[in-house]
Amino acid sequence: MQPLKVIILGAGRGGTALINLFAKGAGVEVVGVADTNPEAQGLKLAATLSIPTTTNPADLVARDGANLIVDVTGDPRMAAQIAAVKPPEAEVLSGTSARLLWMLVQDEQTLRGQLLQAEKLATLGTFAAQIAHDLKNPLYCIREFAQFIEEEADPARIKEYSQEILKADKYLASIVDNLMTYARGGGSPKAESVRVPEVLDQALTMTRFATATNDVELIREYSVVPPLQVDRGELLQVFVNLVTNAAQAMNGQGRLTLTVKGEGTDVMISVQDNGPGISPADLPKIFTPFFTTKEQGVGTGLGLAIVDTIVRKYGGRVDVESGKGTGAKFTVRLPVASVEG
Repeated sequence: MQPLKVIILGAGRGGTALINLFAKGAGVEVVGVADTNPEAQGLKLAATLSIPTTTNPADLVARDGANLIVDVTGDPRMAAQIAAVKPPEAEVLSGTSARLLWMLVQDEQTLRGQLLQAEKLATLGTFAAQIAHDLKNPLYCIREFAQFIEEEADPARIKEYSQEILKADKYLASIVDNLMTYARGGGSPKAESVRVPEVLDQALTMTRFATATNDVELIREYSVVPPLQVDRGELLQVFVNLVTNAAQAMNGQGRLTLTVKGEGTDVMISVQDNGPGISPADLPKIFTPFFTTKEQGVGTGLGLAIVDTIVRKYGGRVDVESGKGTGAKFTVRLPVASVEG
């Protein structure tokens, strides 16, 4: 079946949301985006997705090939301009109909946010036992050294014990900071300048909560790359899911290779394991919501679907290389000039 070819007129908030929605649809192809403002957010997003853009809506509408023209410009003059130049076979969605579509997109985005948060909480539930263990050890250390100080008169020893308490306190703070960054929910994500290796290492630290990693050989291959303009918490969620999946696939034993490198205007982040791999039959389904090969009660089946959703939001993509018995390699490609959708 041929995909539905769509033109979007208006690349503001509404147009950007439609681009994000349609870009994920297997049966929809956005063949052009137009806005008279060359700095419009949606034009930048379309460019990262290799969708043709223009600042001349009439010129785009006049081209052959589109099945549907969606007008979210809000300009009352646009209807007449479209009618004057559009091919007869193309249908137009504008006015109240376009507003209804926008409302449905808003609902879809709200649901997506709820699923993102639900998956985070499910992951934290998986982490719970190890988190409790990690918190218990430094708390025990603080209590013991505090008791030593009560019984100690030597200033040098008191200083030594105090330094041990400070070390334990910093460790506790790092655990809490990592958890708060990951679990943060509510409000709109905020793009900021993020250094990829730092977030990848943060995800690696959190992965210890999900599975034993003492017998995992870790290989880091980090090149110097520019920072990305993304939401740090969302990027952390991508990496936590990928690294946790890799560690669990190897049952805590094997070789995990993390690679960061630049390629043109993109940053490439790879997470590779030497576990059992993914069967060819399952490979096309791994990004489908609620699909999982794990035992019942282990995982939500949302992890990779959410990874794909977040990466697409920033104009990137996720590539997978795997075969039964050959391990799996997930490569995230994100443009340096990432645009928040």
